[in-house]
Amino acid sequence: MLKIVEKVKPHFEKEGKFGRFHRSFEAFDTFLFVQGNVTRKGSHIRDAMDMKRTMFFVIIALVPALLFGIWNVGLQHYRALGVEVDFMDQVLFGLGKVLPIIIVSYAVGLGIEFLFAELRDHEVNEGFLVSGMLIPLIVPVTTPLWMVAVATAFAVVIGKEVFGGTGMNILNPALLARAFLFFAYPSYLSGEVWVDLSLKEGQQILDGFSGATSLAVLAAGETAQLPSLLEMFLGTIPGSIGETSALAILIGAFILVSTGVGSFRIMASVVAGGLLMGGILNLFAVNAFMGIPPYYHLVIGGFAFGAVFMATDPVTASQTGTGKYIYGLLIGVITVLIRVVNPAYPEGMMLAILFMNVFAPLIDHYVVEAHIKRRMRRVKEVRNAIQSS
Repeated sequence: MLKIVEKVKPHFEKEGKFGRFHRSFEAFDTFLFVQGNVTRKGSHIRDAMDMKRTMFFVIIALVPALLFGIWNVGLQHYRALGVEVDFMDQVLFGLGKVLPIIIVSYAVGLGIEFLFAELRDHEVNEGFLVSGMLIPLIVPVTTPLWMVAVATAFAVVIGKEVFGGTGMNILNPALLARAFLFFAYPSYLSGEVWVDLSLKEGQQILDGFSGATSLAVLAAGETAQLPSLLEMFLGTIPGSIGETSALAILIGAFILVSTGVGSFRIMASVVAGGLLMGGILNLFAVNAFMGIPPYYHLVIGGFAFGAVFMATDPVTASQTGTGKYIYGLLIGVITVLIRVVNPAYPEGMMLAILFMNVFAPLIDHYVVEAHIKRRMRRVKEVRNAIQSS
């Protein structure tokens, strides 16, 4: 493979026959092989990790949630039909539903990334390697493919490229895609599980599955219909493709934290914020939603997925150590608050993270200012001590 790439590489140089596609070829080259470029002068840090490898670790961490989601799609489908099938039939059905969404997400997103890279003569941004997987995992499985394409294009162009590309965006692109779908096509992400009805020989049949998510059940005050805590933790419940299994998400969290890619401070503080607000609302408990144990919030909806994969986005999250605690804590608090107080938005994680994305720079600003004032105060105290002696 390397010999083939090296052979055609001169044709894709700027002065070559296909010079206009220089940046596209460069992106494939750097993705497939570690480059031999080194810094020749100036101070620098030698590290085997670059942006592409960091994104690759995130993809690995998403695999458990993806695989479980594929199986769960088939499981819920055949449950709704009342048909008993074996494991592989469930997996194959789920794969047939999920794979096209992933293909459309990557095709549209990467196509736009390559287009902007060629127009600007910049390197292709690596960020969409993760966003392209996140978008399919946070949408309902029967979301029309054209809708996925439109949402992905909106997220890449409006959420990233208008700000200058990866590293310059202020909002999480994947969540921006979900927000676009939520407000533009609310019937598909309203808290009710999607129903896909089609006609076959004059009869209306179910394709997919129907019912209400745990959040929709709680918003309606029907706690008796809530799945068991074990079912919600394992993820064998209706929901978006990759968000149902807290167990699979915890495996991803372990991978991110152990490799140093994900911030444990943010994950832990999001959980603490959710438990804190859930406990405060328990003190009032004027409705069924307020009365559920605080830890229920951690295993229903997109709370766990958002805490591990969305809130920890290194571009849009707080950068300072103390700021990460504040940022995560407020996400957890706002998520539960939106869920319980405003039933029009049963999934509060999306709005909470987007809201805190905007305030992350402000949090870091005041944290840095507080550090500066504290250090200046220490310097002043030392000077006064020296002068008095």
